[in-house]
Amino acid sequence: MPSSSSGSNVLEKQDVNAFLQAERARLSIQAGLVQLHHFKKPVERSFKAEEREKVTILFGGLTWKHEKLIQAVFKGCGYKCDIVPTPDVAAFQAGKEYGNNGQCNPTYFTVGNLVQYLQNLEKQGIPREDIINNYVFFTAGSCGPCRFGMYEAEYRFALQNAGFDGFRVLLFQQQEGIKAGSGEPGLKFTVDFGMGMLNALHAGDTLQDLIHQIRPYEVNKGETDKIFGEVGDEIAACLRDRPPYEILESTKGWVNRYLSRPEKKKLKNTLNTLGKIRENLYGKVWLDALENSRQKMNSIDVDRTRVRPIVKITGEFWAQTTEGDGNFNMFRFLEREGAQVLVEPIATWVAYLLYQAKFNAQRRKDVQQYSTQKKFAAEIAYHKKAFGLALGEVMWQHFYHRVIRKLGGITHELVPQPELDKLAHPFYNRYARGGEGHLEVGKNVYYTIHHLCHMVLALKPFGCMPSTQSDGAQSAVINRYKDMIFLPIETSGEGEVNAHSRVQMALGEAKAKAKLEFEQCLEKTGKSLNQIRDYIEDHPELKRPFYKVPHVEGIAGTAAQFVLHVSGRMERDSGLFRRSRVRVKESVAA
Repeated sequence: MPSSSSGSNVLEKQDVNAFLQAERARLSIQAGLVQLHHFKKPVERSFKAEEREKVTILFGGLTWKHEKLIQAVFKGCGYKCDIVPTPDVAAFQAGKEYGNNGQCNPTYFTVGNLVQYLQNLEKQGIPREDIINNYVFFTAGSCGPCRFGMYEAEYRFALQNAGFDGFRVLLFQQQEGIKAGSGEPGLKFTVDFGMGMLNALHAGDTLQDLIHQIRPYEVNKGETDKIFGEVGDEIAACLRDRPPYEILESTKGWVNRYLSRPEKKKLKNTLNTLGKIRENLYGKVWLDALENSRQKMNSIDVDRTRVRPIVKITGEFWAQTTEGDGNFNMFRFLEREGAQVLVEPIATWVAYLLYQAKFNAQRRKDVQQYSTQKKFAAEIAYHKKAFGLALGEVMWQHFYHRVIRKLGGITHELVPQPELDKLAHPFYNRYARGGEGHLEVGKNVYYTIHHLCHMVLALKPFGCMPSTQSDGAQSAVINRYKDMIFLPIETSGEGEVNAHSRVQMALGEAKAKAKLEFEQCLEKTGKSLNQIRDYIEDHPELKRPFYKVPHVEGIAGTAAQFVLHVSGRMERDSGLFRRSRVRVKESVAA
C-alpha cells in the first residue's frame, strides 16, 4: 500500500507540473513573450531547364485569340505548351468540390477546369505521377488586398485534394509584370519570348476588338468567325515558325569576324538584342503576316445600316475577358439580342499598372525623404524610376496603336490613363488597390460623356471586393450623369437566366436610345434609308469593314455615324456631278 500511494503522488506531481508548464507557455504566447513560428510558403519543386523538352506548360482563361497566339510564342521559343479548354459550369462545380468555401468565381472555374484537364489526361492512360512530373500550370498572381492574392494557394490546395499533390504552379506577378514567381530557370524570359508575348497580346487585343465590331454587321452569317479563325492561325504560325534573329547569321565578312572575337562578346550581345527587338517588331515576316490578315478580314461583307446599341464591357479583369460560362457567355448573348459589344483590351490593364506604379513611386519617395541625409538619393532614384515608367507607357501605347494601324485601323485606341484618373477622382481614390482600382468608375464616365456607347455593362465575380467597392461609387456616378445606362452583373456558376433577364431589360433602354439617335441622324440627312442603301450598292468600298467612318462628336451608334457619312459623300458626289455637267455644257456651247 505505501509503495502504491507513493507512485500515485509522483504521477500527480508530474501531471501538475505538465499543466503548469503548458499554462505558462499559453500565457507567454498570449502576452507576446514567445516568438511564434510563422507560416512559410511551401517551397515549390523547381521547373528546371533540362525538363523543357518533356514538360508541357498549361495555361488558359483568356480569349481564344490571345490563347492561340500565346501558345505559338511558347512553342516558337522551344517550349511544349497546351491550352486548357474554356471552363464550363462542370469546371465550376469541380472547383467548389476540391477547393475552399467562399472563393472567387475565377478561382473555382480556373482550378476546376485544370483539375478536369488533368483527370482527362489520367483517363487517357497517363499515370498520375507522370502528369505531376511532366505538366506545369502557368498563371497570374498578385499580393493585392482581394482574394486574387490567395489564388496560388487555392490552386495548390484544390490540386492536392484532387490527388495531384506536388503539381507545379508557375506565376507571373500582376504588380511586377511578367516575372516567374519563383525565378525558375526552366521558364526563361528571353528577348524573343518577351517581344513575342508583346506581339501576341497586342494582336490578340486587336482581333478581339475587330471581331466584335464586324460580326454584328456581317452580311453572310458565320463568315466573320471563319475568316478570323484563319487569321488567328496565320498570325500564330508566324509567331511560332519565324526564325530567331542572330547577328552572326545576318552579318558577313569583316563585321562577322570582328563580332566573333571573344573580347567583343558584350558588343555582340548588345547588337544581337537590338537586332532581335527590331526583327520582332519591324521584321518583314511579321509585317507581311499582319498585312495578309488585314486583307482577309477586309473581304467580309458588312451592312452598317443595321441599328445596334453599343454596350461597353467593364468590370473585373477575368469576368470581362473570358468567353464562356464564367461570364454567362455574355458577349454572344448580347450579339444575339442585337447589340454591338465594345470589349476591353488587356493592354488597358497593363497601361493602368504602369500609370499606378508612377504614383506609388512618388509616395515612396515622399516617405523616404523624412530622412534629410537620404533626400537626394531618394530624389535621384525616384526620377530614374519615373523616367523608366514614363518611357514604358509611351512605348506600350506606341506599339499597341501600331498593330491597330497594321490590322485595319478601326480598333479603338487606348483611353488616356490621366483622363480616366481625373474622371474617377471625384468618386474613387486612385490609391485604392485591388482589381482594376478606379478604372471601372473612370471608364463608365468616359464612355458616357464622350458618347462612345449606349450602355455600360460591368461584369464581376460574385462577392468581388474591389468591384463591390466600385459599384458603391457608381451610385453617385449615376446620380451625376442622369442619361447613363449602367448595369452591374455578378457572375457565378449559376443564375445565368436571371442575369440575361436583367441585361435584356437594360438593353431595351439602350436599343430605344440607339434607334432614336439613328432616326434623328437619318432625318438630318434629308434622305431615306433606301436612298442611302442604293448609294452603298453603287459603291462597294462602303461594304468593307475597314472603310474608315469619321467619328461625329456626340453620336455613339455605328449606323448613325455611317448614314451621316454616306449622306455627306452623296452630297459631295452630287455637287461634283453638277459642276461637271455645267463644264460639259459650256464646252459644247463654245
